Formats: sequence, C-alpha cells, structure tokens
Amino acid sequence: MRLEYDPVRDLLYICFAEASVKAAKTVTVVPGVHADFNIEGKIIGIEVIDASEVIGKKIEFALPEVSREPTYTD
Repeated sequence: MRLEYDPVRDLLYICFAEASVKAAKTVTVVPGVHADFNIEGKIIGIEVIDASEVIGKKIEFALPEVSREPTYTD
C-alpha cells in the first residue's frame, strides 16, 4: 500500500496496486471519495478530494463484496 498526497490540489490517493496497474472503472463512493478498480474488479486505489477537510472526519462507505475461494498454502 502506498499513500500519495498532492498539497497543491489537496488530493489524497491510497494505492493498493503497482503504479503500472491502470483503473478500468472508477466508482464515486460518496461525494469526494472515489474508488478505482482494475479489469478484474479488484480495488486498486481510493482518491479523496479536499483531503485536508476530510482528515479527522469519519468517512464510511461500503465497497462491493468480492467473493473468492480460500487459498491454502502448505
């Protein structure tokens, strides 16, 4: 996970994927908060607009549930 903040535009981006992974879909979760998904429907990042106003406030949102088979490692 990587956090990026642009103080000029007051944008916070929380990245869960490599920088080379591009968003196939962006969903507005709540006004000012957008979630990016890859082509497989996995979340790759969250963008917060006007981040300085949002920090310290509680943001609640639900992301689409992802069902996947359990992975076993031995």
